[in-house]
Amino acid sequence: PTWGCNVSARDEVAEPDRRPGLPHPREALSLIGQVAAERGFLDAWATGRLHHAWMLRGPAGVGKATLAYRIARALIADGDGDPPADLSAPADCPVRRRILAGSEPRLAVLRRPLNERTGRLRTQIGVDEVRALRSFLALSAPDGGWRAIIVDAADEMTVQAANALLKGLEEPPARTVFLLVTHAAGRLLPTIRSRTRVLDLGPLDPDHLATVLRGLGLEPDQAEAEALAALAGGSVGSAVDLANGGGIALYRELCRLLGPTARGFEVERGPLVALGESALGRQGEARYGLIAALSPLLAARLARAAGGAAPRAAMAEEARLLDHAGGHRALAPLLAEGAAGMSEGLAAARAVSLDPARTVMDTWLGFEAALSRPLQRA
Repeated sequence: PTWGCNVSARDEVAEPDRRPGLPHPREALSLIGQVAAERGFLDAWATGRLHHAWMLRGPAGVGKATLAYRIARALIADGDGDPPADLSAPADCPVRRRILAGSEPRLAVLRRPLNERTGRLRTQIGVDEVRALRSFLALSAPDGGWRAIIVDAADEMTVQAANALLKGLEEPPARTVFLLVTHAAGRLLPTIRSRTRVLDLGPLDPDHLATVLRGLGLEPDQAEAEALAALAGGSVGSAVDLANGGGIALYRELCRLLGPTARGFEVERGPLVALGESALGRQGEARYGLIAALSPLLAARLARAAGGAAPRAAMAEEARLLDHAGGHRALAPLLAEGAAGMSEGLAAARAVSLDPARTVMDTWLGFEAALSRPLQRA
């Protein structure tokens, strides 16, 4: 964990809770689209029900860590007084300045550490990182005020680390609040979940997403904002990746690969060859990554439509496919299996550096074949 220390340039590069190309959550001046979650915490504070442990639950990239830092700052700065109207920081707030500098002694942040041997981030939060909190908890706050511990992300803890953290939750230190950020709450130990109060943060709607993107220097129009909200699942980080990588145009290409037929769908060969070739070379690396992400997403959205729960279409090209899938209910399980197969196959191929063009073409042709086999037997 980090506390009472400056954030070095190396940390800024390696911080696991910083999305590439985006400000760190501690730097955010506002939280868009999550009024209910923020109000839930403030109401508990105002009524004297300030629990010692909170689970901030929701999809990645919707503002959970931003809310955690807002809560931590407000408690450290104003925990002994009446709760503020909102969690925004005054321009001259010294606590916020110290948090930005990584030098606030009453805040500890638990996250995946750097492997000093390889220089890369570890994939999990280990028990040693949790045990290191003991020295933080053993110290009294300088002014007897509140302290905060942010765990980001809590679902990245090993079982041993989770059990070590559980001891702190079972016997919480006085005037200390745990803030557990989680993208997959089901991975947490049931005993941890039972000792936390939940703040749910949902996907951002198109208007809120557009507001955030404009604040980051992107200017989507209404149609683009709606497409990004649909394809990114309301996640700011995913929306930025799609916007910067030409994700909307690429998704249109993927939609145009599929031609509706009486039996379901067929893949257009010419556009498929061009798609595969566009993933070649150094310039195609980023595009290949987006193809690997968006191809199974399209298949999964078609599966939902075939199953009777059609998502809102991201664009006209997708709308025609969703409508067609809705008329082929028998395809729902096959589309769902095809989406899973696409995701696993593309991930495995990228992991061993198979030829991108061949991988893309084989994946889509395999998807087409999987949809047609049961219908041919029928």
